Amino acid sequence: MEKINILIVDDRPENIIALEALLQRNDINIISTTNPNEALRLSWEMDIAIALIDVQMPEMDGFELVEILKSNPRTKEILVIFVTAISKETKHAVKGLNTGAVDYLYKPLDPYITSAKVDSFIQFVRNQREVKAKNKELEANQKELIKAKDLAEQGKRIKENFLANMSHEIRTPINGIIGITQLLKRTPLSDEQLEMVNLLEVSSNSLLGVINDVLDLSKIESGKFKISRAPTDIVKICEAVIDLLRIPSVEKKLDLTINLDTELPKMIYADSLRLNQILMNLIGNAIKFTHEGSVSLKVEILDRKGNNVKLKFSIIDSGIGIAKENIDKIFETFEQADEQTTIKFGGTGLGLSIVKNLAKLKGGLLEVQSEEFKGSTFCFTNWYEIFKETTVDIKPIEEKLIPLSNTRILVAEDNPINKFLITKILQSWQIEMDVVENGKEALEKLRENDYHLILMDTFMPVMNGLEAIKLIREGYASGKENIPIITFSAAVMDTDKATAIAAGANDVISKPFEPAVLHKKIQEYTKTIG
Repeated sequence: MEKINILIVDDRPENIIALEALLQRNDINIISTTNPNEALRLSWEMDIAIALIDVQMPEMDGFELVEILKSNPRTKEILVIFVTAISKETKHAVKGLNTGAVDYLYKPLDPYITSAKVDSFIQFVRNQREVKAKNKELEANQKELIKAKDLAEQGKRIKENFLANMSHEIRTPINGIIGITQLLKRTPLSDEQLEMVNLLEVSSNSLLGVINDVLDLSKIESGKFKISRAPTDIVKICEAVIDLLRIPSVEKKLDLTINLDTELPKMIYADSLRLNQILMNLIGNAIKFTHEGSVSLKVEILDRKGNNVKLKFSIIDSGIGIAKENIDKIFETFEQADEQTTIKFGGTGLGLSIVKNLAKLKGGLLEVQSEEFKGSTFCFTNWYEIFKETTVDIKPIEEKLIPLSNTRILVAEDNPINKFLITKILQSWQIEMDVVENGKEALEKLRENDYHLILMDTFMPVMNGLEAIKLIREGYASGKENIPIITFSAAVMDTDKATAIAAGANDVISKPFEPAVLHKKIQEYTKTIG
């Protein structure tokens, strides 16, 4: 790290010694002088970043010295801190700041304040110099970067649009085929017909899996893919993946094992769907490329910090392995380890690309160690917050939930399943309600009717919940600006909750939610109702 030069100017040597002792550290050079003229020479010859200058000095006072420094292009950017024993009156401070100083230190010096101020200015200088260096670097490469960026974005847009559109177009008929297949299985069928329908179902699900992979990839690359963390039973996730993949491992006569650290927390905050996807892809791949021997999932704790734990998921196989020169290639979209892989084993080459992107989105690290013909080990490492379980039993509480009659609520929710659940829950509490599907409809309903509270989903078509809340708070429905609003959100990140509160929400409930939590919040925000 480049050292920062700090100049100390004081006509009393004992003051210089005291300041030097206070500021001594490895990342700075301290240059000192008792002579203002010498200070000018040093400033012109050396790269001085910060100057601590005494105000009262013979021959030339601090104000005069700083005026000279600020008038010279070579020294005008030096950050000046005046050190003074004169009055703290405003007029003196104003004079110094008008001269060009950035701060004042008053004698006798407080060591903590002095150290803190100098630290902050050192960091400011470092940041400023880093920005300047980056700007020069950016300017030098700007034309090439712009050209490369335009080409990359054009190619990316074409690929994203194609993948997203094709995925959606193909998913619709496939879902129809799967639905019809399931209906057919409920009708009387001969053994031969049932066998054909089962094959049709397997083929349809296999094709849907490929399309889902393509769609996930297009979402990831377009930035539309989000990680939603919620309390997750880590042991249950791992055991479920092993159970699901046990059939193909038995068919290949492989030993599929699981080894879980005995100290694993019961529950962690994680995106269970995406963690499951990572493990399914890695273990499924291991089984696919292992002809004999074993595949094992190992989960261990690497580190702990406060309420957070660092977990390492290792998938170890005795399969065909990967040649050293192909290890990086396997994570590229639509790529396989070599040209024969697709012929021998099938697949699109999307699985590991999706795993790599998911790992990155989750803030984790994906690593691979492999030796050709001896096997591979894929490791996914990530920090997780431990979910501290409450001792409250929800079911007994739910039984005691009192009716909330004479309460009228406006519900804005576009998802049919969520809408159905919320409606049933509120009806069980004898609550009157109106239900709409987007923020725009919610605004119109609020103008027409009176409500005690609004339950608003965050993400909806036409107008999302956050936009609707802002308009309500700005007076869209006159006289109803202060109506209590609770938002539903699938995200549990602090930033997402902060965004909802900043938009004007009174509270946020994370999906999935406990009815008892919703009941308590409705009571809290409608307690004035008689």
